Amino acid sequence: MRSGPLVLGGARHRGRGMRAGATRRAGPPDTAEASAGGGIALFRELARMVAALAEVQGLRSFALPYPGLAQRALDHTVMRCLDAGETPPRSLPELWEWCRSIPAGDPLFAVPPSLVTPGATLVHPVGRMPTRSCLEVASHGPDGGVAAHARALLGDLEARCGPGERYLQCRRFLARHPVVHQQDRFGPGWSKAVWSRVKDLYGPLPESLLADGDFLYCPSCRLPALPPDKALPVPGPSDADIWCEGEECSREDPPVLIREPDQAWILRRSLRTFLVLPHRTEDAAREALDRAGIEHEALPAPLSAYRLKDTGPEIVDIQVYDRLQPALLAAHLTEGAPLADRTLVVVPDVLAGRDGYRETFTGALPVPLRDRLELTTPVDLVPDLGRARRAEKDDA
Repeated sequence: MRSGPLVLGGARHRGRGMRAGATRRAGPPDTAEASAGGGIALFRELARMVAALAEVQGLRSFALPYPGLAQRALDHTVMRCLDAGETPPRSLPELWEWCRSIPAGDPLFAVPPSLVTPGATLVHPVGRMPTRSCLEVASHGPDGGVAAHARALLGDLEARCGPGERYLQCRRFLARHPVVHQQDRFGPGWSKAVWSRVKDLYGPLPESLLADGDFLYCPSCRLPALPPDKALPVPGPSDADIWCEGEECSREDPPVLIREPDQAWILRRSLRTFLVLPHRTEDAAREALDRAGIEHEALPAPLSAYRLKDTGPEIVDIQVYDRLQPALLAAHLTEGAPLADRTLVVVPDVLAGRDGYRETFTGALPVPLRDRLELTTPVDLVPDLGRARRAEKDDA
């Protein structure tokens, strides 16, 4: 049976200064369900607060009064903690630190594992920036949050470019260039026409992403990276836990250093998360289709979506995602635009291979959609298409 919708809204975690071994006051049995719902609502409210404030400079220097959404989240957290007999955060900077260590599965939130991975936190313990899970939670709901912002930006770009190759060329540029340095403009393959259409989607590198005044990015995902305490790592092999926005990248190679951050521009955060991250998986899926001789065309939409040709009376689409939370991905697909007769949802192999990822995705889908939505990977995409076509012939 499908899990209920994820509703998050206004309570809080244990503080770092919590009493050791503090006991929680247990409410009466008839309030248990309401209490759990309040924790889920608070987790979502905090996720949206973290996502909204992430671009603000100098969180620790915030002066009262705090921004409205932050003050409400702080108030709700304090109330939740006091009801549970826990020491609450006393300020917005302390709340931000608190969100580094209190995960979704903590009793103060009690977010079911069928909705969000129990160990997921909203602020990364090393990067001190919103986690990918945070942005996915903040994107769940009627307004679509951060992911909807990315779709809106791409929709505006498509409207300016017109559907077709011009838009796809700009989209590919954004996906492959999350950071642009001034020197890139003099390199081979640079298109002034493309840059003129997309440059408004970039901005200066924020101070929050600098380490000792310099900028680092991950050589794998090309997204911002930060060392612990924002201290530049010593050249050579290091055991330091380097954070990058991709979170899932290997640490075999050191981060790339840009010593002139004022000469670089960075893509909007929503596009870095919901366009750049899935791009490698999208390229791998397209290459798999091309090798197999399966014709496809990009759909005129901000999504990484393609429609297969020569599929007979059935409409078959492919949509590509890179989401850490499979239940929230299922909810997004369920609540989104009308689906084709059959849609293959392509995610990175490393995610699909995680324990419970496929099962959680399928379990979060309404039963009528389980035959129309199939989770797959770039490696399994063509074999899965072949099996489906053989099944159709057998049923005919």
